[in-house]
Amino acid sequence: MNWVAGHYHCAACQRDYRQLASCPECGQPLQELKACGAVDYLCQNGHGLISKKRVNFSYQPL
Repeated sequence: MNWVAGHYHCAACQRDYRQLASCPECGQPLQELKACGAVDYLCQNGHGLISKKRVNFSYQPL
């Protein structure tokens, strides 16, 4: 998939997708925090900051 105008585009199926980040502990959506070029994720259900390496990413059709 390629990043195009604020979403991901799959050339094989010609569909657009948005990326969703979820907590590896509880599976709930994460809040994305961007600062100084770095991206971190915050679980608002008590699991705190989650590094990008641990985040579960999924893709939802637009």
